[in-house]
Amino acid sequence: MTLAISPAARSAMAEWLDHLRALDGAADNTLKAYASDLTGYLAFLAQHRGGTEGVRGLVALPQTDLRAWMAHERGRGVGARSMARALSAVKGFTAWLADREGVDATAALSTRAPKFRRKLPRPIAEDAAAQVLDTIGDDAREDWVAARDTAVVTLLYGCGLRISEALGLTGAAYPLPDVLRITGKGGKERLVPVLPAAKDAVARYVSLCPYEISGATPLFFGTRGGALNPRLISAAMERVRARLGLPATATPHALRHSFATHLLTAGGDLRAIQELLGHASLSTTQAYTAVDTARLMDVYAQAHPRA
Repeated sequence: MTLAISPAARSAMAEWLDHLRALDGAADNTLKAYASDLTGYLAFLAQHRGGTEGVRGLVALPQTDLRAWMAHERGRGVGARSMARALSAVKGFTAWLADREGVDATAALSTRAPKFRRKLPRPIAEDAAAQVLDTIGDDAREDWVAARDTAVVTLLYGCGLRISEALGLTGAAYPLPDVLRITGKGGKERLVPVLPAAKDAVARYVSLCPYEISGATPLFFGTRGGALNPRLISAAMERVRARLGLPATATPHALRHSFATHLLTAGGDLRAIQELLGHASLSTTQAYTAVDTARLMDVYAQAHPRA
């Protein structure tokens, strides 16, 4: 089906993705998802309209064609969240194309995405998070591996890092400074304060690590001497949550959620937490206020005499 896409449309899509990469700093995974969404969209239009679609025609499409595409995608089992992302890609591409071609794209851009309920982050309770940090190394066969796993999860919970950000650190980051410069999604940089507990955990790991750590090497090694695979941290989390009786949602990423939620509960400023997490949009960070409200309502329901 993708062969039906006109060369002009395919070229325009490639230019738009290059634009997102160069000017907006879009992450590779985002670009791949958008490319897949747009390829499916353009292929559907070619079949739906009985031939390849010119570039200007893509901009001036009536809403009925976009709705037909959305119905087709939902019929394939595409969920509301994925559909909303795909429509966002189509709208972004269409708006860029309309500006380039000088064509009115009002009809396409006014198409509404399906509503869906955003999943709330699932943080780990403060006492449980402390237990994870204290015991995640208990199953390790070697002391340096135990220290390594402890150091990694301490960075996730203590600094709010993504697992990819923690494992992306090189030996040049050691000894950890008071403030780490982290490159996150889309190449965006942020400054993250480093707690003494994180410094101490990483220092202990480095002192026990059997591999030479330098500016050119990863900070965290696997047992065979290569860069640490994130699946090994996930496996360590699986073991510790089974031992502590934690739910399946207690993943490495849940420690980052916990960092944000516990800061908010302690009175942290939402804008400051947004900066620490590296969220591009405040609306993403605002999900943690819903978590905090939900927790408060649970406590209220359990404690209030009229609940």
